[in-house]
Amino acid sequence: MPTSSEKSGRLAGVLLRSLLPLAILAGGWFGYVRLSVETVKEQPEAEEKRTLRTRVASVEPTSYPIAVETNAVVQSHNQVVLAAEVAGAVTRVSPKFEVGAYFSEGDILVEIDPRNYASARAIAKSRLQAAKSALDLAKLDEKRKLRLIERNAVSGAEVDVASATREQAEADVELAQAELERTELDLKRTKVAAPFDGRVRTKNIGLGQMANANTPLGEIFAIDFAEVRLPISAQQRRFLELPEVEGDPAVRVVLRDAISRSVETTWPARIVRTEGVLDADSRDMFAIARVDDPFGLESGLPPLRIGQPVVASIDGVVLRDVVALPRAAVRQLDKIVLVKQDGQTLLPMTIEPVWSDAQHVVVTASAIPDGTWLATTPMIYTPEGTVVEVIEDQASPMAVAESCSPAKEERSTN
Repeated sequence: MPTSSEKSGRLAGVLLRSLLPLAILAGGWFGYVRLSVETVKEQPEAEEKRTLRTRVASVEPTSYPIAVETNAVVQSHNQVVLAAEVAGAVTRVSPKFEVGAYFSEGDILVEIDPRNYASARAIAKSRLQAAKSALDLAKLDEKRKLRLIERNAVSGAEVDVASATREQAEADVELAQAELERTELDLKRTKVAAPFDGRVRTKNIGLGQMANANTPLGEIFAIDFAEVRLPISAQQRRFLELPEVEGDPAVRVVLRDAISRSVETTWPARIVRTEGVLDADSRDMFAIARVDDPFGLESGLPPLRIGQPVVASIDGVVLRDVVALPRAAVRQLDKIVLVKQDGQTLLPMTIEPVWSDAQHVVVTASAIPDGTWLATTPMIYTPEGTVVEVIEDQASPMAVAESCSPAKEERSTN
């Protein structure tokens, strides 16, 4: 017979096994009731409606003077190799014949030992004097025999010999005279003189060095003016009126330093001629600009050195009845956004530039609809018809190129 304690343990086990499923069922019911309650979602606040805002500029027809920019290098218009014309030892080199030194036309730059040439000249003088004396004797003999033949004192053959002797003496005098002139020229050539006002580029000779005829002594160049060979593309030529024949007016050019763009110095120049052929590779035409007094000896300007890269700004034609759009307001080279004044709505459009430079994109005035402003504020999204808010305190007439100078002749496109 089981004891009372065993019976109690069995009863507890039965109860425990019965309560565990009940507990699981109760927990599931509680979770179902808890989760089945509908959660009240908070309504999001309405997003604040944003309005596009932009600065605008008025677009007004104007005249736009074109300035064509191109790059080139300054070069001398006359650069020669100074050479010896006679042989000998160099006895003197002028301080003006140093690299970079200035010299004037006629300055003696190099001297070659003249003693041999002085001796040759002295000999030539003596020979000339002897030939003149022989000619005088021949003339006297001829005259004497001409008088004697009248008295039949001499034969005709003797007169002929006297005349031939006189003619030979005259030829000897001419030959001696030519020889003297040659020796004097050689003696003069021992002093190498500057052929023009200029500067020394290179020096190849020194004191005591032997020089032969045609030995290069150095390289020199003229300083009265310099030249700049400006490449002009086919598109740029449409907006320029360049001199083609003698008598055509020169075209004004302003040169700036291409190495140090921060240098504000400019040098005036003028295009005086154009080359008659196009470049074989680029098909560019080259215009020759002249720069007077490139080293500033008279003007006081900083020197414009040979070989210096420059940026040339060439006066072109004046475009009439056009609008100069700020380049910053033009996107993708040909896209602009206008604002209709009536309703202040966006009007994006594509333009066809007539001309463009670093500051402006120029279009014909007829390409811009009346009653519009130009949007100058960058906007990522510009759908047509969108209402925009104009920033009134920034609205101002659009900046255009400076007007033509009264002194400059205005030229219009064809």
